[in-house]
Amino acid sequence: MVAARNGRDGVKPGKVIGGYRVEQEIGRGGMGVVLRARQLNLDRPTVLKRLRRDLAADEEFVERFEREARAAAAIHHQNVVAVFDCFSWRGDQYIAQEWVDGIDLGAALERVKRIPPRIALIIATEIARGLEAIHANATVHRDLKPANVLLGRKGCVKIADFGIALGATDSGLTRPGILLGSPAYMSPEQMLGERVDTRSDIFAFGVMLYECLTGRTPYPEASGEHTESTLSRVQHERYIAVRRENPQVPRGLARLVGHCLRAKPQKRLASASQLRRTLEARLRCSPQAARAELVNWLWGECVLEVADGETAVAPVVRPTSRHGLGWAASVAAASVAAGGMLVLVAVPVNWSTEAGESWFDRVSLPRLESRAGVAHDLASLWLEAPPGVQVRVNGRVVDLDERESALQLAAGTHRVVFVHPVHGSEEHEIEIEAGESARLAPHFAAH
Repeated sequence: MVAARNGRDGVKPGKVIGGYRVEQEIGRGGMGVVLRARQLNLDRPTVLKRLRRDLAADEEFVERFEREARAAAAIHHQNVVAVFDCFSWRGDQYIAQEWVDGIDLGAALERVKRIPPRIALIIATEIARGLEAIHANATVHRDLKPANVLLGRKGCVKIADFGIALGATDSGLTRPGILLGSPAYMSPEQMLGERVDTRSDIFAFGVMLYECLTGRTPYPEASGEHTESTLSRVQHERYIAVRRENPQVPRGLARLVGHCLRAKPQKRLASASQLRRTLEARLRCSPQAARAELVNWLWGECVLEVADGETAVAPVVRPTSRHGLGWAASVAAASVAAGGMLVLVAVPVNWSTEAGESWFDRVSLPRLESRAGVAHDLASLWLEAPPGVQVRVNGRVVDLDERESALQLAAGTHRVVFVHPVHGSEEHEIEIEAGESARLAPHFAAH
């Protein structure tokens, strides 16, 4: 929690503003102050954004502030932060919007540096769904970046901050010589100050996904470098390939990033709908299961912090038997007392699946690091099979890209089946310990 700030432009906790009781200040940005509040008539947590008082006299900034509210309020989607109201109170301009209890993606990256490809895929898919809804409303966000993506404590992913969003009928509301947006995530056409369309958001999406997978942006600004030099690198697509930065990234996901980062808009993915479909085809699990897996990672890697007196619940998967053929719908709870905290870990035991799909696309246990130092480590399994051989691990088909890197599995016994169109199937049970790296190949591969 961020302590409330006082000062000339601060708001004291407890003050009531237009039906909202201020609880604390949680941040400040270029446009104003952000407050956590409670909407009194509905008794729900809310975020109040107040336009800076020194900007309130500028018609352009007031119009941009109001446009942010209109743009966001017109979009109703679970992956976009909802706006409740826009109002004036005693000379100040406010926007009331949904409170997302969690952390922004930028802060998460500061803590973990890079995100595992599977988790990055989940986050990217949720962002793409929200982006599809934004574009369907004839709106271009223009400021997609990790700081504007919120990760909730229960696994939600939401796009926020429509401060410079552009609608179909908007003129842009920019002044000559002023660049709006975040340069590290801008498309070349946006850096040039040209009129942008939805494909500019696709570029920014590619920058974010690159950063999630590698821990850095593709075009970091060098010390003392002029904007023209950065623009030249972007226009000529001079960046280090994803898999050179992180060989664990599947080739298909790396190729997708490359398609998003094309300098010419016409060569990028055509739409957020195409982006979303491509990601969902790789994800291959329900939104509910993906959200549970994201929660598992957020808590397991301590991306989220447990507040004093809070009870955190994170799902952990484990096989029902040594064959790993199903997952539990019932939940067993194990608790760990740590420094005055109680951390509950919900463990699925018998979750039923369809067509051999597992509850999580990748079997894993998190490392739950608490003040007590509790940890559940993973093991790595490298699979080697000739082309044309289908591989199933604990009932799930492993695609070709995943064979290029190790699967992260819970320590214990796992069932691996190789299916050859001529030689038939070959089944193995392999037991691996925490921290161990093992390799497995079918016997017919040698023939």
